[in-house]
Amino acid sequence: MNYETFVNLSKKIKFAHSKKRIVMKTGIHPENYRLVAFKDMSNEDIFITKSTVDTKETIEHEGKEYPLVKLEISRTSHPYYTGKSKLVDTAGRIDKFKNKYSKFKK
Repeated sequence: MNYETFVNLSKKIKFAHSKKRIVMKTGIHPENYRLVAFKDMSNEDIFITKSTVDTKETIEHEGKEYPLVKLEISRTSHPYYTGKSKLVDTAGRIDKFKNKYSKFKK
């Protein structure tokens, strides 16, 4: 095959591909895909992204009201992303442990 034949063939293939019509399947996409506010409770950081999560709470952020999802940890507080080793004790686990085992102290 010479160069001219190759170029002509590639043009025909590109044209055939450009004529194809891609149709998305219907009925498989969620209905309630919307903007949602995610709030990191350890550092009060809020970020907005699209989600289908069900929420009961809302929050006003930058003048708009969004459904709210509360997170214990996110990219702004996780040690892997921040590079800091930080203990986030939201449930009081350390205090529970100390109270439970304080009777064994000598």
